[in-house]
Amino acid sequence: MSPPTARRPLGGHRRALIAGMLGALGLITALAAPLPADAAESTLGAAAAQSGRYFGTAIAAGKLGDSAYTTIANREFNMVTAENEMKIDATEPNRGQFSFTQGDRVYNWAVQNGKRVRGHTLAWHSQQPGWMQSLSGSTLRQAMNDHINGVMAHYKGKIYAWDVVNEAFADGNSGGRRDSNLQRTGNDWIEVAFRTARTADPAAKLCYNDYNIENWTWAKTQGVYNMVRDFKSRGVPIDCVGFQAHFNSGSPYNSNFRTTLQSFAALGVDVAITELDIQGASATTYANVTNDCLAVPRCVGITVWGVRDSDSWRSGDTPLLFDGNGNKKAAYTSVLNALNGGTTTPPPGGGGTGQIRSVAAGRCVDVPSAGTADGTAVQLWDCNGQTNQQWTQTSAGELKVYGSKCLDAGGTGNGARIQIYSCWGGDNQKWRINSDGSIVGVQSGLCLDAVGGGTGNGTGLQLYSCWGGSNQKWTYNAGAASATAGGTADRR
Repeated sequence: MSPPTARRPLGGHRRALIAGMLGALGLITALAAPLPADAAESTLGAAAAQSGRYFGTAIAAGKLGDSAYTTIANREFNMVTAENEMKIDATEPNRGQFSFTQGDRVYNWAVQNGKRVRGHTLAWHSQQPGWMQSLSGSTLRQAMNDHINGVMAHYKGKIYAWDVVNEAFADGNSGGRRDSNLQRTGNDWIEVAFRTARTADPAAKLCYNDYNIENWTWAKTQGVYNMVRDFKSRGVPIDCVGFQAHFNSGSPYNSNFRTTLQSFAALGVDVAITELDIQGASATTYANVTNDCLAVPRCVGITVWGVRDSDSWRSGDTPLLFDGNGNKKAAYTSVLNALNGGTTTPPPGGGGTGQIRSVAAGRCVDVPSAGTADGTAVQLWDCNGQTNQQWTQTSAGELKVYGSKCLDAGGTGNGARIQIYSCWGGDNQKWRINSDGSIVGVQSGLCLDAVGGGTGNGTGLQLYSCWGGSNQKWTYNAGAASATAGGTADRR
């Protein structure tokens, strides 16, 4: 195995997780207790709803005939945004002639499946039909207002929130407005759009939506912030700000995103993550973004921009929570865990020492023959209370044996072996102990799993996609700070 110096950490200290769910003392039993009534949810939408938030996705009308697509979308999400079907060119292809066929397909699918809908978008410099692109001045201003009125009238009382104005600020360091045909109608065009929208549907929340406004230090972010502050001070109707959150190498996630959300919320508006996708779908970054929203009371929800990687406008970046075959990725598990709040920060010094016992096998996580060499694979073995079965959770989320060796994932994919290795602080040595009995690797987002569902002495351990089986359920007794987590086995 490679030495610690050759292994690159994938992120800083992550929240270590030990549930103090039952606060149990004493010996652990071979069988875990039933799940409590407020057990963790198993889908994104349901997990988000626990905190009064939503977790949504962009839906394309043309994919509603794809059963794999709709199965995932229906199961996981409780808010829908039409990907293109409610934009200007789709809803008013000819001036004064509105078309809602495709928009209604998305809307009807959503409401028939019990989901709310965000409207996207009413006034935007892009995806304007040719007739609008040719207008200017007062004629364009009137056309903008007519478009807002026409679309909002059709969906009046049906749409949760509208992205009234989209992407009106310039990239770069100016902090100023984007030069567009709408901007050239006069600097008050955004204010007029919001006032028109409020009259058209007083029940809908009215949002400003943009990209590259997540980093608090950037001029574009400050430009939008100053506009919203001005609008609030003058009574211009604005209810929310949407942060698209298209994170990539050119516009990476920054930990000050939480500051950005908090600062906008302090102006008296809701904030939402509206088009989330992350280049490479880092599980850690997805969890960070989710936790940023959860930390801000006025962050009402998160929408990912597409269902599977193959559905993404950036498919080559594999930026979503499901791969092209519809399989859950590590990022999915990290988001679900964050939404479920499955862990809390342990007290300084960690959570005590104890055994990790398999619910299915009744046997303990064991270092064979009390070995101490780096790379020794762990196994299930009859519980005996010896030092090679005593695991101490640290405040960093590590599970240590012998005081200096950590439970270590030898990879990030299904089948990666679980071993002991000298503790070095990497995310592959950090674990979340969840209230549903799962133990999840911070780096991979995958579950600690008994290979092949085995229960006998010598059964090896691995990382595997979390699916709720009893071979992925564990109880952990760590003295006075103990957490006993577990549940009944589910069928795959």
